[in-house]
Order: sequence, then structure tokens, then C-alpha cells
Amino acid sequence: MRVVVIYESLTGNTERAARVIAEEARLRGAEAAVYNVTRIGLADLARADIVFIGTWVDGFILFGHRPGRAGRLLSMPVIDRKKAAIFCTYAINPGDTLAKLQAVVEDRGAEVIARRAFRRGTLPEGIEAFVEHTLALVPA
Repeated sequence: MRVVVIYESLTGNTERAARVIAEEARLRGAEAAVYNVTRIGLADLARADIVFIGTWVDGFILFGHRPGRAGRLLSMPVIDRKKAAIFCTYAINPGDTLAKLQAVVEDRGAEVIARRAFRRGTLPEGIEAFVEHTLALVPA
């Protein structure tokens, strides 16, 4: 199985989560590549069986949550007919960031099959289960 992890990170937390996701995929026998959203390896993306896409939560503490730097995510290459798992990192409250990120990823042509928010202060908690669950949803 081939996995590509794409991330947008401001302070390094989402990048850290992306790298842990790739490592967990490798531990389960997958080939995994990690890319910043501004430098995606198109050949790897074309061959991927599953694409993990993550960002940080931008907005106010209690409202206005959205994917960080959504414009960069909107300019990703088209990923038609790919299965995707989305994730975000947050400090206090992810709000509806995952729903908004799902809309962006589906706009790029992917089918979102899993999603998860990770509190940045407890990383990598939850990533192992997220990867295991997601990979189980993708036919080998």
C-alpha cells in the first residue's frame, strides 16, 4: 500500500502529526511519503492508495474555526478518485474545522473516508489508532 501525507503547518505541530502518521503507516507495511502542501510530490501522489491531509485550526477560541491557510489547500493538485483521511491539530477547540477541510478535499476530487482532530499538547496521542482504522478501510 502506498500512502502520501500532505500537511499545512504553522508552528510545527501539524508537520509533527504528519510525520508520525507516515511512520505509523510504515510500521504497518505501507510505503509512505510526507509533503508540505506547497511541495507535493506529484508522482507519489499519483501512485497513492490513500492520502492523509492535515492542517492546523485557525480562528478564535470559541468561533470562526477554519483550516489554516485554506488557500494553499484549495490550490492542491486534483486528487480525483483517491481515498483521503483528513486531520487537524488544535490548541483548545477544533470547532467545525474538519467539516470545512472535508469540503476542500472533496472539492479537489477525493473521497474522505476518515477524519480526526488531535490536540497539539497531547501529540502523538490517537494517531496510531487513526492510522490503523484508516488503513483498514482501504483495500490492499
